Amino acid sequence: QVQLVESGGGLVQAGGSLRLSCAASGRTFSTSAMGWFRQAPGKEREFVAAITWYGGSTYYTDSVKGRFTISRESAKNTVYLQMNSLKPEDTAVYTCAANHQGYTGRALGMNANWGQGTQVTVSS
Repeated sequence: QVQLVESGGGLVQAGGSLRLSCAASGRTFSTSAMGWFRQAPGKEREFVAAITWYGGSTYYTDSVKGRFTISRESAKNTVYLQMNSLKPEDTAVYTCAANHQGYTGRALGMNANWGQGTQVTVSS
């Protein structure tokens, strides 16, 4: 099993920036990809971004392309989500996921390990 702990959420004004972190511990050697999903009130959870652990390939949902950047720091088993030019519609609980079965991109959540989530609120 892999344990995931997110940090970095908070309240920011529209146009501002936040950086989310997700630290993995446990059986991290089997991780093939990590990434982020988000869920806004009354909406279904949606894919945000993913990165493959060994190749560093990145994937984004269209609404965040050009504004969000996902990266990883292998030595710390940590993935980051740099969020710039935030909009009120980015308000959601952001949850980190780690996949060990080769799934990535929008399929990252298949049989993944999940963190507990961190709240991001963007005020207008």
